[in-house]
Order: sequence, then structure tokens, then C-alpha cells
Amino acid sequence: MEVILLENILNLGNIGDNVKVKNGYGRNYLLKKGKALRYNKENMDFVNKKKDELNKKNTEIKTKFKEIAKLIQDKTLTFNKESKDNGDLFGSINPKEITSLIKEKMNAEVSPSQMILKEKLNKIGVFKVEINFHSEVKAIINIKIDKIKSK
Repeated sequence: MEVILLENILNLGNIGDNVKVKNGYGRNYLLKKGKALRYNKENMDFVNKKKDELNKKNTEIKTKFKEIAKLIQDKTLTFNKESKDNGDLFGSINPKEITSLIKEKMNAEVSPSQMILKEKLNKIGVFKVEINFHSEVKAIINIKIDKIKSK
């Protein structure tokens, strides 16, 4: 499937680029979320006319995300969880828990889909989690997992 991008997308392209993507990705994500249009002559002309407006909108979004990224960059969030004697947790910490703690502690809006977990957060220790806000804006936070102190 060929599509025309309406915003910059990491590892895919920039505004106005004509790219080939798999049908499911194009139909179920790019088109559905309004990030792209099907490639044809009319849509190409439409995007070329609207390119300045799309770039301005993209810059505004990027600026907003840069502020949030600056706010949470290199911060440490601490989770107290029950664990086994060897340090393994009963379960793991998921992106939804992390985003709700970011909202509670730092008053910043982050979506769970923006989290990039390179490993499962299922042990006691400190882990780095990358947050991909925008194709050009990223932040890294530290997740510290402590054992709940028994009484």
C-alpha cells in the first residue's frame, strides 16, 4: 500500500513523503489515526498545498513534547512491590502503571504506547525506559523497583 505521510514518523518518513507500507499498518494505524492519506494524484496535490500548515502543526506538537521531555528527562520513579527472596517480582510493571505514576508525580501526559521497554520490569533494581514522544523527541527515565519493607 502506498501512502502520503501527514506527519513525521520515526523510521518511516517525513511530512509529504510517499512511502510503501504493509496493508495492515497503513489501513489500521496510519489511515485510521489520520497520520497518512492513500497515495493518489488528488491527495498528493492536497498535501503539497497543505504542507506549510502541516509543518507548522508538527512544530507545535514537537515543542509541546520537548517541554514534557525536559520535565521528565533523567528523573527516577520508584515502585515498591512485593517480591520473592531472589528479587523477582510477583508480576511485572507495565507501561500503564508508569504513565499513571508520571501523571501523578510530575503532572505530565504520557501515553503507554510511547514507552519503549527493552526488558521486562519484573526484578528489583533500576531500569532505563525510553519514551518516544515524537520522531525527533525522546526522553529517558529511570524506574527503580524496591522491595516492600515487611512489618
